[in-house]
Amino acid sequence: MTSTIAESPAPASAPEPKNEPAHSSVGSLILNFLTQNGILVAFVFIFTVLSVSNQAFLSPTNLTNIVLQYSYVLILAIGMLMVIVAAQIDLSVGSVLGLTGAVASVLIVRYQTPWWVAVLAALAVGLVCGAWQGFWVAVVGIPGFIVSLGGMLLFRGLTYKVLSNISLTIPSDPDSQGPAYASIANGFFNGILGGDGFDVFTVIIFIIAAVGFCVMQWRTRQNQLRYNQTVLSLPLFIIKLAVIAAVIIAFGWQISHDRGLPYILIILAFLIMAYTLVTQKTSMGRSIYAVGGNMLAAQLSGVKVKWVNFWVFVNMGFLAGVAGVVYSARMSSAQPGAGDGFELDAIAACFIGGASTLGGVGRVTGAMIGGLIMAVLNNGMQLMGFDESTRKIVKGLVLLLAVAFDLVNKRRAKTS
Repeated sequence: MTSTIAESPAPASAPEPKNEPAHSSVGSLILNFLTQNGILVAFVFIFTVLSVSNQAFLSPTNLTNIVLQYSYVLILAIGMLMVIVAAQIDLSVGSVLGLTGAVASVLIVRYQTPWWVAVLAALAVGLVCGAWQGFWVAVVGIPGFIVSLGGMLLFRGLTYKVLSNISLTIPSDPDSQGPAYASIANGFFNGILGGDGFDVFTVIIFIIAAVGFCVMQWRTRQNQLRYNQTVLSLPLFIIKLAVIAAVIIAFGWQISHDRGLPYILIILAFLIMAYTLVTQKTSMGRSIYAVGGNMLAAQLSGVKVKWVNFWVFVNMGFLAGVAGVVYSARMSSAQPGAGDGFELDAIAACFIGGASTLGGVGRVTGAMIGGLIMAVLNNGMQLMGFDESTRKIVKGLVLLLAVAFDLVNKRRAKTS
């Protein structure tokens, strides 16, 4: 008698985590890449179009001027990003910039103080302005929009008072503190390691920056794989790194043929690295994202929401002070209307760079790319002879399209 033994089905094995998304076609690969890196692709596209449209755009002098002319907006965008991530807004940063620049200029011109004393005083004023607004938002509970709208008027009025309603020119006399102060935004490292027609030191610094960027991106990817997060496929990841590294080195090569490495670029790079570390690797950074993402959940988790809101405004005031010093040093003067409208540029840079209008989402690097898009657009249109009205129309449309793109991506993610 033959008996048959029914084999029990093999236990289903747990699905292995997919470190890289599986795609059915090249088209889906491209779509996924564009979804994750849309803002970077947009920047490369705009940069390429402007380069082809006007040969002067890629000249060493023009690229250096872009850095000098828009560095203060990028500095403001770093602080504004943290405010927006916390689901707040600050409309007063342009006025704080004007006030801090005015304080520094008055100390140098009227009181002949050392330039570094003027810088410290400007930063202190920025911190006081930030603390003032943080108090009303965090302690009293007034929305940041209203508080900063009042601050925009208050600090602008104080700027007029400090300057006695007139512009103040910082002297360029070698015996005064003017040249040292102006060099903050107009100085360069040049000739340290020599070079035949270009500055070797500048090129080396940008090569180091490109290598450092690639190493950081690789480590970030490895950490994402370790936690089974979705990442780009390895070929696309390598292509992305190669393109970005090439752009960084090419940019450094170009400006090395002009005046060398700007001091302000070193300051900006330090701020970007420092605040990237703060937002991504510290408990304070995680608290800001938690408050912006879900304030009630953050409170229940033990996050001190009031202190988070207070410190994001204090930090914004500090960075507005830094930007005020840079702007007044760049112009070698202080004007009652300095910084007017800069808050809109900083906010636009954050939203174009991927920050959410609802808070909880955004990266420092994204805000920097958003700011650079605004900078190269404005600069390129100036070179091509577009008037101010046309430039404003284009920048407004770019902002709307960027926010619309972000919303479409979020809806697609929810339905997928």
